[in-house]
Amino acid sequence: MPNPDFPLISNVFVLMLENHSFDHLLGFSGITGNDAETGKPTTLDGLTGNETNTYQGTVYKTQPGASFSMAADPGHEFSDTLLQLTGSKQTYNPANGYPAINNNGFVQDYAGGAPGGQPQDIMNCFSPEQLPVLNALAREFAVCDRWFSSLPGPTCPNRFFIHAGSSGGLDHSPDTAQILAWETISGMNFQHGTIFDQLRTKYDDGFRIYRDNKGFVTDIFPNVAQLRGINSIQTHSMTNFAADVTDPAYDSCYTFIEPSYGDVIGNTYKNGSSMHPMDDATHGEALIKTVYEAIRNSPHWPKSLLIIVWDEHGGFYDHVPPPAATAPADQVLHGSMNRFGFDFKQYGVRVPAVVISPLIPKNIIDHRIYDHTSVLKTLHGLFLTEPMTERDRNANSLEDLLLKLDAPRTDTPITLPNPASSDLLFAAAAADNLLLPANQGSLPLFLHAALRADLDTATNAEDENIIRAEFSRIRTRGDAEAYLQKVQRKINNQV
Repeated sequence: MPNPDFPLISNVFVLMLENHSFDHLLGFSGITGNDAETGKPTTLDGLTGNETNTYQGTVYKTQPGASFSMAADPGHEFSDTLLQLTGSKQTYNPANGYPAINNNGFVQDYAGGAPGGQPQDIMNCFSPEQLPVLNALAREFAVCDRWFSSLPGPTCPNRFFIHAGSSGGLDHSPDTAQILAWETISGMNFQHGTIFDQLRTKYDDGFRIYRDNKGFVTDIFPNVAQLRGINSIQTHSMTNFAADVTDPAYDSCYTFIEPSYGDVIGNTYKNGSSMHPMDDATHGEALIKTVYEAIRNSPHWPKSLLIIVWDEHGGFYDHVPPPAATAPADQVLHGSMNRFGFDFKQYGVRVPAVVISPLIPKNIIDHRIYDHTSVLKTLHGLFLTEPMTERDRNANSLEDLLLKLDAPRTDTPITLPNPASSDLLFAAAAADNLLLPANQGSLPLFLHAALRADLDTATNAEDENIIRAEFSRIRTRGDAEAYLQKVQRKINNQV
């Protein structure tokens, strides 16, 4: 049930994709339109081709024509981002605040930490012809060119911000030992809870979570299932999404959608739909098209809001220096979470965000500052939930974008262009990859979601201790795969 003072929207959908900066996806889009605040003609803050990074005496310029799949995964951990934004290797000191930002270290970081990649790769950006689905939506609705990731760091803490207005102090990608410690103490339970906690309390069917399913064992363990109170068994497959939203009785006011992250076990991330840099970007375009067309052709479209956003920049170049941010001011969940002592008073790198609704005029460019907690601020206004931290309390809401028209538009596209053809065929991951450590990449995040589901099957303290002991023995990716398959079988037996 929407806010009676704002009855225009009854369903909010959010699709959060993976690891791309704004410039990398939309910098060369050349979009012009009308300013969201003034209504006057304006131009998206994109690229000219004269933006540069210098590395070992060579100048690298931005240029269109990025590869659909990167040869190496760009670094995007806290230390990587620090180098990318400041142009120098240094240690973060919270007493001094975040160092001066010049966006000059992207090539240096990629060249020094991505074997197999070429320095120019990190400066190459997509042309609009390469991403026809995203560009069509950005021109048809509202594109935000000042949407920043919530902290200058990796996937996990940035995704927590969209759920809780905070990462609970987490400023890095956790390993399995840390995850086990959190679960032993209190799990991922933020001081003021999550948006799902509030919606569960206020509404009978307050939210739904969908996960894309490409046949990987990790697909049934979405990142959001790391949160206390969210179990993988409660999530829904994207296979059913179109049929579900077509039902007039679909009344979940908030729907969060996660992509398939591809071959996480093999450490390649290929053949998913997340737009991970090492996967085929056209697969993410296909998921965007599926989500939009399902909502557009449902009876809920006139009162729907769809937000498509990326969790963090993935190490790709962006020319806009991120500004200072309001710290969440909540408790750090566990001491090991705050590895770098980050104070959360700095936004991360700019990411793409497109806001879609028949209540938004065509071809809007929004230059206002947003981050992932702007989703929460919007939900607070629409569904009468409450701020959880100072970050979402002070975030800009998207509600103003929905107040420009007297009635829903009737000219919005029923279908979108097909994704471009990449002609990419991926070989299976090498068998030796199963011998690699389980603590590499994002695999620990999926193991955490599986551990949460596994612990939920326990009936007593002894069962919980057995589960934790088994989890603590995971060393390799092969071990991780066996554990995930075992938990999957447990879940299947519960359904």
